[in-house]
Amino acid sequence: MAGTSLLALIDDIASILDDVAAMSKVAAKKTASVLGDDLALNAQQVSGVKADRELPIVWAVAKGSLINKAILVPLALLISAFAPWAITPLLMIGGAYLCYEGFEKIAHKLLPHKPESVAEKTEASAGEKSSADAAKTEKDKIKGAVRTDFILSAEIIVISLGTVSSAAFIDQVMVMVTIAVVMTFGVYGLVAGIVKIDDAGLYLSQLRGEGAFMSVVRRSGATIVNAAPLLMKTLSVVGTFAMFLVGGSIISHGLPFIHHLLADLTAGHQGWVNSLITGAADLLVGILVGAIVLAVVLVTSRLFNKKA
Repeated sequence: MAGTSLLALIDDIASILDDVAAMSKVAAKKTASVLGDDLALNAQQVSGVKADRELPIVWAVAKGSLINKAILVPLALLISAFAPWAITPLLMIGGAYLCYEGFEKIAHKLLPHKPESVAEKTEASAGEKSSADAAKTEKDKIKGAVRTDFILSAEIIVISLGTVSSAAFIDQVMVMVTIAVVMTFGVYGLVAGIVKIDDAGLYLSQLRGEGAFMSVVRRSGATIVNAAPLLMKTLSVVGTFAMFLVGGSIISHGLPFIHHLLADLTAGHQGWVNSLITGAADLLVGILVGAIVLAVVLVTSRLFNKKA
């Protein structure tokens, strides 16, 4: 009797695990596009630091990402159970922040800056930047990356929740925890590989050995070293565009008139044409929203400064 009950319990557990694996696979497919943007954004966020600090920063952001998901998974389940109407507005606020952050990056590069003083130029040229300043810059970079990850993680969690919304509560929890853990380590494992690709290329270029094979290996390593700066610059551009695409997509889906307009524009189109039209519309919406939010922030900050 006890043996039969044990076998029935094991069979139930196996069945649940099979269901969780199947639903996790579906959820992973649906979040793949967001993960691509997440990868580009985070590789961009942790670039431009000293080589010996790259992996510690990636690890710090990865831990922040896990904390984000530890907050978001139960929060998403609670909101879905008690206030499902709040999910879209909250996502739209996060999407607007992403658009603002992307437009601020562009504005910072295009708009004129306050000229540096002679003392600042002399200090910078002499390389007198203190270790405290370097630590603060690194801390700010980690905070920025974790903030961006929070919004992207929220979208991933919501998409995953939508995939398993009709499943039992325990299945929802298991699927979302699985997605959160696997995606975090997958994304930041790839980010770590990207930021250290130049070191891998340098290692290959310095290998000793005779023969055509080793010669090809060394040339490949040298090519990787030369291509690494271009890759990081490309990821920086892609990461900025990803902010507009993800943020614009969230805004577009949250505003019915834009969503219906997109449906009319893509009607009758399939495949890459549909994706191209949707992507262009999301990009345009993201840029416009980013410009509007940045303008509001600048005007508000000036008004408060005048009052102060």
